[in-house]
Amino acid sequence: MSTESGQRMPAGQRRALIERLVTEQGAVQVEQLAASLSVTPSTIRRDLSLLTEQGKLARTYGGAMPAATAEPSLGQRTRLATAEKDRIARWAAARIGSAEAVILDAGTTTGRLAHHLRDRAGLTVITNGITALTELADADAVRVIALAGEMRHISQGFVGPLAELTLSRITADKVFLGADGLDPRLGICEASLHQTRLKELMVERAREVYVLADASKLGTAPFNAWAPLPRSWTLVTDSSATDEALAPFRALPGAKVVVV
Repeated sequence: MSTESGQRMPAGQRRALIERLVTEQGAVQVEQLAASLSVTPSTIRRDLSLLTEQGKLARTYGGAMPAATAEPSLGQRTRLATAEKDRIARWAAARIGSAEAVILDAGTTTGRLAHHLRDRAGLTVITNGITALTELADADAVRVIALAGEMRHISQGFVGPLAELTLSRITADKVFLGADGLDPRLGICEASLHQTRLKELMVERAREVYVLADASKLGTAPFNAWAPLPRSWTLVTDSSATDEALAPFRALPGAKVVVV
């Protein structure tokens, strides 16, 4: 396609073409799309961001892939089970003392938990999540420690060696973890090994471990990266979870199940 024809193509038509290319090719890169459509990489990035928010595709590192086979973006997950996540977050917030130090994983439910901690004078929150950092950015009463490293744009959480190094220098009273999926035998499922490695370290640095997972996460394995569960931990889920889904977790030695 020539530069002239690419510049004349309406934005809607260009995005429809991008969606078709992603569907046909399975994955595409920003630079590849920019060259083939004769527009700038920044234009393609804006197109991909909009298409991701519309649920038509999912972002990858440097490009995009079909939404049906990819990790959902944080924006997409924010719109799912919102009431259930808030109930879980409120229950978790009630378990946190004002003078404690807690670790909050990246995610939507932990972001809601951070929202309910904004007025906790004397509390220390350690987090790798943009959602939690945003909620606590102007909460002057709360001490915030960011586990900054390489940002995963799709999940808006920091991971990698720098985040792990900071975490290795800290201990906490409690850790609250999110999950893309949760299996009683394999543990917490995530899209990236960087995520599961950081979760493992979070578990090691806290005295009490809580996994905040709405009912849709129980017994699911959308990806193939896993963080094992500790001997003693608490699952906090919502009332739409069935007895059948909860039974394998209740049978685990050392596991406690809370339904809110």
